[in-house]
Amino acid sequence: MITIRNYYSEKNKLDKNTLPDTLQKSWEFVDEATTNGSDWSLYEEDDDIKTVIDLYIDKLNSFIADHSSTPKKETKKSATQPKVSTRKTSKPTTKRVVKKASSSTELAYRKADKVERISDELKMIKRFVLMHDKVKTQNQIRLFINALQKAIMEKRIRKTSPFSKEIAEIQDALINLHGKLADGRSIQVEISEQKRARYLTLVGKQAELHSVKFIKSYINLQGKTIENIKAKRLYNRIANAVNNGKLTKKDKYWNEIENILSTLKSFVKKNVEHGELLVSSKELNGLQGILSECACEEINGVQSVPKNTIMSSTDIVNLSFNKLGFKGKWLNLIGDPSSGFTAMIFGKPKMGKSYLAVDFAGYLARNHGTVLYVAREEGIDDTLQKKLKEKNVAHPDLYVSDYLPTDLSKYDFVFLDSVNKLGLSPEDLEELKHNYPETSFVYIFQTTKMGNFRGGNEFQHDVDVVIEVPEKGLATQFGRFNQGGEINIFS
Repeated sequence: MITIRNYYSEKNKLDKNTLPDTLQKSWEFVDEATTNGSDWSLYEEDDDIKTVIDLYIDKLNSFIADHSSTPKKETKKSATQPKVSTRKTSKPTTKRVVKKASSSTELAYRKADKVERISDELKMIKRFVLMHDKVKTQNQIRLFINALQKAIMEKRIRKTSPFSKEIAEIQDALINLHGKLADGRSIQVEISEQKRARYLTLVGKQAELHSVKFIKSYINLQGKTIENIKAKRLYNRIANAVNNGKLTKKDKYWNEIENILSTLKSFVKKNVEHGELLVSSKELNGLQGILSECACEEINGVQSVPKNTIMSSTDIVNLSFNKLGFKGKWLNLIGDPSSGFTAMIFGKPKMGKSYLAVDFAGYLARNHGTVLYVAREEGIDDTLQKKLKEKNVAHPDLYVSDYLPTDLSKYDFVFLDSVNKLGLSPEDLEELKHNYPETSFVYIFQTTKMGNFRGGNEFQHDVDVVIEVPEKGLATQFGRFNQGGEINIFS
C-alpha cells in the first residue's frame, strides 16, 4: 500500500502513462508541490494541499487494487532515476511572470467561494471525509463526537445551517462507530463512494484566500527575532504563488501582499543572519483588520486571538474561548488551557518530573486526543515501562518514540523529554509551534545543580504553563491559567 512515507519509492515502480489523466495530473502536482519529494513543507503546512495529496494517494491505491495487472516500469540498464530538483530557495524570487495555473487544487480553488475563514460545518465534514480508510480507536471517535457536539452547543454549528443534514449524518455515523467498539479497540473507517463524493463537493464550496494564509504567516513573524532564512522562505512562497498564477492582482488583498513582499525583501537585504521584523503600527492594524472578522469567529470555540490585535472591549467580553475542559488534579495544577498551549516541566534528577510528564500524557490520551511522548532522555526501556505501569497510563492513543519525527500532524499533544537531550533551541521550539499551531507541546528540561533549568530565559518566557518540581514528589505551577497550583506526583 502506498503511503506518504513510501510514496516516492513505490511510485517509481509504476508506469505513469498507464494511469488515468486525473491521476497523471495529480502525479505531476505532487512532484511540483514537494520538489520531487525533497521538500514536504507545503504538504505539512497547507491543509488544502494536504487534502489533495491524501485523496490522490487514496485514489492511486484504489486504482492499483482494481488493476492488479497494471504495467510497471520496464527495468532497463540504461534507465536512470528521476532527477531531484536542486532549485535553491536561499535567494528571494524577484521576477514575476504569471503562468497559467492548471493543477487540480487550483481548479478547485477557482470554483470555490473565497473566504477569510472556512465555516465550522465544512471543517467537520472535511475531518470526517479524511477518516476514510483510516484505522481509528474508540477514543479518537469519541473525541470527534465531543468536538462536534461542543460546536453545536456553542452554536458555531446551527440547525439553520445549509449543511445541517450532513452534520446530522456524520454525528449518527460516529455514534454508530463508537458503539461497535469496546474500550481500547480500533476499526477501519469506511465511507461509501457516493457519500464521500457528496461531502467533498460541499467541502470544495469554500476555500481560504491564498492572500489570507500569507498574511497570517507574516503576522506570526512580526515583532520577533527571526533568522534571515525564515523571511526568505515566506518571500519565496508568496513569489512562487504569484509566478504560478495562484495569487493575482484580482485578489482583494493584493495591495497588502505587495507591501509584505517589499518589507520581507528589505528585511532580507538588511539582515544577513537574523534580525527583528518590525512592522509599522498603521500597517499592522490594517492587516489585523483584515483578519479580525475571521479571528473573532475562530475564537468562538476554535482558536485564540492573534498577537498584536486591537479589539473593542465590548467585542472581547462577548467572546467564547475554546477550552480543553481539564478536570480533577490537572485542573487544580494547571487550570483549563486552550488547544495549542505550551508548557515546560523542570526539576532536579530523580525528583519525579518524568513521572509527572508520563502521568499527564496518559490523562491527555484518555480524555483529549492523540499523544506522542518523545523519550529521548531515557529511551524506550524498562524504566519507561515501569513508569507507564505504575501510573497505569498505557493507552492506544499514547504513542512513544525515542526520536522526534519530522511529521507531527497526527498528534494533538507532543511531549519532548528532554529538550536539552534533543538539542533544541528556542528558535527550534518556535518553529515547531509555527508549523503545528493547533498542537500542544510539553517541554521537559534538565536542571543545573542549583535547580535552575538549562537554557536561556527565552524558554520560560515563551510558554503558557511553567511547572517546577522543586523537591521530590511535589509539582508547583506558576503559568497563566492557574497561578500557584500544586499536586503530589506520586499520590
